[in-house]
Amino acid sequence: MRILVATDAWHPQVNGVVRTLTKLADAAKGLGVEFTFLTPQSFRTFAMPSYRDVRLAMPRPARIAELIEEARPDSIHIATEGPIGLMVRRYCRQRKLPFTTSFHTRFPEYVRARMPVPGSLIWRALRRFHSPSRAVMAATPALACELGERGFDNVVLWPRGVDTHLFHPRAVDLCLPAPVFLSVGRVAVEKNLEAFLDLDLPGTKVVVGDGPARNALEEAYPDAIFLGEKHGEELADIYAAADVFVFPSKTDTFGLVLLEALASGLPVAAFPVKGPRDVIGDAPVGVLDHDLRNACFAALGVSRQDCVEFAAAYTWEASARAFIDSIRAVGAVLPGRNGAEQPRFVA
Repeated sequence: MRILVATDAWHPQVNGVVRTLTKLADAAKGLGVEFTFLTPQSFRTFAMPSYRDVRLAMPRPARIAELIEEARPDSIHIATEGPIGLMVRRYCRQRKLPFTTSFHTRFPEYVRARMPVPGSLIWRALRRFHSPSRAVMAATPALACELGERGFDNVVLWPRGVDTHLFHPRAVDLCLPAPVFLSVGRVAVEKNLEAFLDLDLPGTKVVVGDGPARNALEEAYPDAIFLGEKHGEELADIYAAADVFVFPSKTDTFGLVLLEALASGLPVAAFPVKGPRDVIGDAPVGVLDHDLRNACFAALGVSRQDCVEFAAAYTWEASARAFIDSIRAVGAVLPGRNGAEQPRFVA
């Protein structure tokens, strides 16, 4: 089975969407499923306003059709609501081809943090985008319920995973005053990092990640340590060396970094909002409190072994299986698979 994923978020971007899609494809190989990606790398791009590190594609309909024909997919999944997602949606609609979509980002909150646009207008546009989808995939039951309440149809659950071969406890010393309070993620206004950096905490505050707000935050908080983007073993070492993972965001739909931290034996301190609440719930692996400072201190007493055992239940293989099963269950497979001649898609 070949699945084509259309996404506006791709390397070299570092975010949850890119990591999710990459890990999904890797895990699917063991299930006999091949993923190909239609990404901005195939088009001219321009810098996204207010976030110049993110480049948006300028896809042409003929090129979109050409790339889909070259991929010869059995199924098409649209992961993002950007220019590529819109063009592939248009392509499928014109040819009456089934497709699925996923909901990764709370755009109403992200946009509202940057400009005075009514959230109701953005939600209406998102409903319109996803309405023809055979299945709208959501990361948590709470998000799926919210989307249903907001008028989204055909919402299904697509859980996430974590790479426990990479993220696990290990003996690492950052040589920083303890305790070390760590935050990992995009350094942007919607991540609410000031709520963490403003806290009166002992030890050291460490921020891993990059983004448009980094320079301003580094100037405003000289006592915090900003390490920039980190990947692979270097990132895993930092997780394992910290004492508490602080997640101040109130807009994330899931937060893969939460699972990465927990798999590393790092307890979580966060606000009791969707995202951390959906991942952690009542499990004794973190503290959710409207007073983030109280959550940070309380998290110091959480068992690191409990965190590791909790994260072990989240595997990328289970995530990939749920994704593939949903595609098959809703009939989002194109004509011509199982050995039959594939239809040729033309512009």
